Amino acid sequence: MGKRIALLGFLFTFLYGSIAYAHPGRTDSSGGHTCRTNCGSWGLSTGEYHYHNGGRTKPSSSSSSKSTNINDKDCTDFATYDDMIDYWNTKGYSDTYDPENLDGWGNGKVDDGIPCEAPDGYDLTLINNSPQQKAQIQEEKDNTKGEKAGYPAGLNDGYKEKPSNMSKANGSQAYKVGYAVGYNKGYEAGKKKIESAKTNATDKGYALGKKQNKIVIPPVYRSHSGLKKSFEAGFNKAVAERVEAKKKEYKELGYSDGKKDVNSPPKDVEAMYVKAYQEGYDKGQSYSKKSYIKQGYAAAFTMLKYQDPKLNNEKFTDWYKAGFETNKEINQIKNEAFELGKEGEDLKIPSKYKKAEQIFKHHYQLGFKEYEDKQNKIKMTGGVGAVVLALAGGGWYGFRRKRRIK
Repeated sequence: MGKRIALLGFLFTFLYGSIAYAHPGRTDSSGGHTCRTNCGSWGLSTGEYHYHNGGRTKPSSSSSSKSTNINDKDCTDFATYDDMIDYWNTKGYSDTYDPENLDGWGNGKVDDGIPCEAPDGYDLTLINNSPQQKAQIQEEKDNTKGEKAGYPAGLNDGYKEKPSNMSKANGSQAYKVGYAVGYNKGYEAGKKKIESAKTNATDKGYALGKKQNKIVIPPVYRSHSGLKKSFEAGFNKAVAERVEAKKKEYKELGYSDGKKDVNSPPKDVEAMYVKAYQEGYDKGQSYSKKSYIKQGYAAAFTMLKYQDPKLNNEKFTDWYKAGFETNKEINQIKNEAFELGKEGEDLKIPSKYKKAEQIFKHHYQLGFKEYEDKQNKIKMTGGVGAVVLALAGGGWYGFRRKRRIK
């Protein structure tokens, strides 16, 4: 029975000691320490003091790779994990410099560069020299390097108006991401740069086109198709403007000559300028023709009989006469005026015929004269009948008297 109790006591001591050593933290000179974090998972209460070796004896010198320093911090000495990281970073500790054994479970060996084992989800890049922080720093370097390499490549492609192409990037994923960012920035800058250069090339071409008809493309524009086209476009625009201005000049000259009926086309000039002159001349002739026809048409409202306008130009005179003869309105005016007079009505000229007042009066008088003649004939016919009746009555009376006498 005594042996059984002794055996149970031994097992209890062994198990207790195993539990005590199963969590991190450094012991004090008495071989124990106070639990401050994750105590429940080790069967302890927060703030509970306990021993790791089952008693109040100091650990032997062989139990640690270095001498114990009572000023060293233990993982359980920090209220939060962030406090512990601030301490670690302030001290400048790293995976290769950890004099207080905060990493490695207090056994003097570096475990993974993460002190006191971070809680799940913690941002490990906040820990100095942690593998995660080193990886992040490397990614940032690769990203920056990639962006610097991508920008000039994009700038060149954008300026040369090539299709966007970021497949040239080789390296880590961070490098490729940075390259893409830099390339896109450069490409947009290149596009703006080439647009500005195109505007300048167009202006240069335009200036040359204002001076001459032969195009001479500067070497700086020959190797870039976009700049070459811009220079040509500016040049051609200026030449076209000069040509149109000169054509306009000859057309105006032709128009002036056409109005005067003086055909004098230019000589020793390109055919297009002769054509422009002729177009202007024909237009001037058309204007004059319409003008003289209109004058003749208007004259018909004021002339009882056509009179030559004495224009000293047979063509103009013919147009004038044609206008006079084509006036059909005057016939209606003449007829209405004549009928008014013929009916013996008082002279009253309608407002719409005021422009032909003289014509209206003349034909009214002709009609009224006919009316008067008719009236006079009626009077004369009535007088002769009375005399005949009177004579006839007197003869019958004499005949009867003679008979009476007989």
